[in-house]
Amino acid sequence: MKNIGVAIVALFALSCFSLFVGVKEIAISDWWQSPQNIDLFFISRIPRTLAVILTGASLAVSGAVMQMLARNSFVEPSSVGTAQSAALGILLVTLLYPGSPLIVKMIVASVTAMIGMAVFLAMISRLPVTSPLLVPLVGLIFSGIVEALTIFIAFQTEMLQFQGTWMSGEFSGILRGRYELLWLCGVLAILTYVVADQFTIIGMGKDASINLGLNYKQVVIVGLFILALSTSLVVVTVGMIPFVGLVVPNIARRLMGDNLRASLPWVAVLGALLVLMCDLIGRLVHFPYEIPVGTVLGVIGSFVFLYLLYARPAHAR
Repeated sequence: MKNIGVAIVALFALSCFSLFVGVKEIAISDWWQSPQNIDLFFISRIPRTLAVILTGASLAVSGAVMQMLARNSFVEPSSVGTAQSAALGILLVTLLYPGSPLIVKMIVASVTAMIGMAVFLAMISRLPVTSPLLVPLVGLIFSGIVEALTIFIAFQTEMLQFQGTWMSGEFSGILRGRYELLWLCGVLAILTYVVADQFTIIGMGKDASINLGLNYKQVVIVGLFILALSTSLVVVTVGMIPFVGLVVPNIARRLMGDNLRASLPWVAVLGALLVLMCDLIGRLVHFPYEIPVGTVLGVIGSFVFLYLLYARPAHAR
């Protein structure tokens, strides 16, 4: 696991720091002496920090699985229409069944996300293998079409403000009782680790997978289920957050190689660390106001991705 312990210690340190960042200043030495401070920690600060960690780890793991299924390192759920399809499902169920419980929205969002993911995989299956850059291009076009459809429906039904809450990820509204669905993302991450070797084989291609005795369709369905459910849970709870599933798996791949089982712990920890860092930046840069973490990640993630795109690995120099 190399130096993953250092990353875990850094994540723990930032998590502790996150608990004391907020509009109300709380001294480390006396936070436990006031009932109001204790309530603030258990109702707001701790749930928010846990939600950030679960979201970052889940998005990073989903991105790693997405890249294996698509056999391309330049894709993630938010860039191929999966997250946009989940947002479309939330909008439709809100319009058709106002007042529906959160679990219904999650189920519908998962179904639409799975449909969107399946459509994308069907489209890229017809692309020439010699043109890998066409895959993210098709994904961007498809996600743009789904997002445009969502905005059009929201505009026609006067739901633009509502729809905007799912398109910009942020954690300011996270309280106890409003984030617990994200624990399912942790369960899905563990499931991903259990079948990680099969996803690694899937990354070798359909013919190679079948020749090695793998049930290709079954593993793809499992991957679609994990991607769709994880993405919809994040979108329903905190909104759409870009770049995590794109840059983190690429960083982990440079550190650990293409073996998903070996790199997955790195992926989860680095994803949680990245989102937590960006959340803290969003809270501190214009204190006491907040910048949505999706906006911060859009800036930082783009620079990190460009660096990964142009910087050659050390062994290639």
